[in-house]
Amino acid sequence: MIKFKMIIYKKILISFLIAILFSTSIYLEHFGISNILLNSLIGLFSIYLLLTVSKQSLFYIGFFIGILWFWWIGYSFIYYDLIFLIPLVLIAIGLVYGLLFYFTAFYNCLLYRVFTLFLLSFIYPFGFNWFKMELLFINSLFGIQKIDLAIILITIAIFIHYKKFILLLPLLASINYNIPNIEIPNISIDMPQYNIPQDQKWIKSNRNNIINQNLENIDNAISKGYKIIILPETAFPMYLNMDSKTMDILKNKSKQITIITGALEYKNKQFYNATYMFQDTRVTIAHKVVLVPFGEAVPLPQLLRDWINNSFYNGAKDYSIATQATTFDIKSLKFRNAICYEATTDKIFENLDTTYMIAISNNAWFTPSIEPSLQNLLLKYYAKKYNVIIYHNSNMSQNKIIKGY
Repeated sequence: MIKFKMIIYKKILISFLIAILFSTSIYLEHFGISNILLNSLIGLFSIYLLLTVSKQSLFYIGFFIGILWFWWIGYSFIYYDLIFLIPLVLIAIGLVYGLLFYFTAFYNCLLYRVFTLFLLSFIYPFGFNWFKMELLFINSLFGIQKIDLAIILITIAIFIHYKKFILLLPLLASINYNIPNIEIPNISIDMPQYNIPQDQKWIKSNRNNIINQNLENIDNAISKGYKIIILPETAFPMYLNMDSKTMDILKNKSKQITIITGALEYKNKQFYNATYMFQDTRVTIAHKVVLVPFGEAVPLPQLLRDWINNSFYNGAKDYSIATQATTFDIKSLKFRNAICYEATTDKIFENLDTTYMIAISNNAWFTPSIEPSLQNLLLKYYAKKYNVIIYHNSNMSQNKIIKGY
C-alpha cells in the first residue's frame, strides 16, 4: 500500500513539473524574460513529454496546467463578495482541463494522441478560448499557425517512434520565415497609463475624480500635440451617453484631438460595454461583439443563466452585443476596435479592412496576477496571425504597442 502511494505521489510530482514546463512561456513573459532559443526548446520538449507520458499522468498534467494558466480567474469573485467560491472555481478549472488532457490518452496509440492533442487546440470550454497550445511558440523560432503545430506534433511523434534525430528535420518547415513589414502609422498617439484598483473604480464618490483625471489626461495630450488619445476600457465608469455634461465636454475637446475611451452605454433598455470615439464634435459608439464567458454573459441555457445571475450577480443581466465589429476612421486611417477579451478572438478580426487595431482593457479585475501576461501573449498571437499592429491600453497593466512580427 505504501509503495502504491509512493508511485501515485511520484506521478503527481512529475505531472506537476511537466505542467510547469508547459506553462513556462507565460511566466517568462510575466517576468520579462525573452530568449527565442530557450522558448523553442522548452516548447518542443513540452510536446515531447505530452506524447510520451502515461495515460494517468495526462489527467494530472491537464489539472495542473488549468490551474497554472487560469488560477487568476477566481480574483474577480472578490469584487462580488464570493471569496468562498474561489477554491471551488480552481478545482473546477483543474478538472475541466484534466479531463480534456485525459481524453488525449483514451487509447494507447501515439497517432491517436497526436490527433487529439491537435484537436485540443480547437476546444474552448464554455467558449473561453485562452488555452492555446500555440502560445508555447509565440516567442520562439516556430510559427503559430495550426499547420505549424501539426508539423511539430507529427515530427516529434515520428522521432519518438523511430528514435532517429534526422527525423526531426521536418521541424524546419514549421520555422517562422515570414517577417511582415507593417509600418507604424504616421500619427502621434497617446496612451496614458491607468492604475485604478477595481474596488475603487466603481465607487460613486470617486466618479468625479476619475472623470477629472480623464479630462486632465486629454488636456495634457492636447498640449503635447498628440492627434489621438486612447483611454482604457470603462475609463469613464458609468453610462457615458446618459451624462450629457461630460459628453458635451468631450465633444468640445475632440475639436483638438480624437478621443477613444471605454465606457458603458444604456440604450433601448439594453446594456453595452462600449468604446466611444469623439472626433470633430461627432460621436461614434462601438459595442462589444464577444462577451467574456461568466464575466459579461453566462454561456448557459436561460434557466441556468437566470439562476446564476440572480444567485451570484445580484440579479444583473448579461450585456448586449453588436452583430459585427466596428472600424473607426481616424485622420484618414482605419483602426479596428476591440474591447479586452474580444481582442483575443477570431471573430473580431472578421472582414478585417485594416492593419491597425485599438484594444482597450480593464485588467484591474485580475491583478496582481499573470493574466495581463497571458493576454499579452494572446494579443501577440493574433497580431501575428492577422498581421496587425495593436495599440493596447489597459488599466492596471502595462500599455503596449503589439506588432505581428
